[in-house]
Amino acid sequence: MMEIGSGQRVLVTGINGFTGRYMAASLRDAGYEVFGTETTFSNTKGVFQLDLTDSSAVSQLVGEIKPHKVVHLAALSFVGHGDPAAFYAVNLVGTRNLLAALASLDATPDSVLLASSANVYGNAQEGVLDERALVQPANDYAVSKLSMEQMAALWMKDLPLIITRPFNYTGVGQDEKFLIPKIVRHFNDRAPIIELGNLDVWRDFNDVRSLIFAYKELLSTPEAIGMTFNVCSGKTLSLREILAQCEAISGHKIKVEVNPAFVRANEVKSLCGDPSRLKNLIPEWNPLPFKQTLSWMLRA
Repeated sequence: MMEIGSGQRVLVTGINGFTGRYMAASLRDAGYEVFGTETTFSNTKGVFQLDLTDSSAVSQLVGEIKPHKVVHLAALSFVGHGDPAAFYAVNLVGTRNLLAALASLDATPDSVLLASSANVYGNAQEGVLDERALVQPANDYAVSKLSMEQMAALWMKDLPLIITRPFNYTGVGQDEKFLIPKIVRHFNDRAPIIELGNLDVWRDFNDVRSLIFAYKELLSTPEAIGMTFNVCSGKTLSLREILAQCEAISGHKIKVEVNPAFVRANEVKSLCGDPSRLKNLIPEWNPLPFKQTLSWMLRA
């Protein structure tokens, strides 16, 4: 029996990044022919070095691949990145170059998924946020992502765009500069002490495998075109609860020291996404319990 993706070419930008690797594997398993871009040279067949800020190079590569579907993951994503201007060059201008190249094809793709971020909501709103919540970006990364969304709206009449706003997600292979991998590494190393910020904040955490399933389903759901989706669990955990779960899974107890430098002023106590729009469109999407994610990471 042929898989639904058989014979279709998918372009995944940022294919060698944390999310890109899982995305590419999932698409290949579904029968798609996967091509990808990266900022550095790769020997992997079908993966091309590409600077998204080089419009002519983007146009040339897109014209050669002629993708049926696109998953645009390439971005500067670490909020603490030292060059604020780079967020706009890559996340905004780079995305515009990609959309312009796709729109110029003789046959435009069936669907183009753009990964934005729940960071566009900022950190000043309490409670459960749906896609209609006020956007209040609080750093250059978040502003660049919201700007990308607004720019992409100019292409809605020409391209079948889907925008996702993922909340926190993690898994095996995520860089340890992010919070959950940092915590997991300390437990896996049986470290005696860890320095963290405010432990009494609740956030929506998700598994990268759940996120990838959502992206793959959205790509092949025509009703998703033109819409924006939160990708989140709809549940919150505090850092204190996550530490307790890690202790229970690993059997290792760790001393937590609160570093004032890690405590953010006026940080909201609870921030959670509402996944109702995504679940209504894709009823079979059911996020993995986060304890299962931590078990996977702690035993990797």
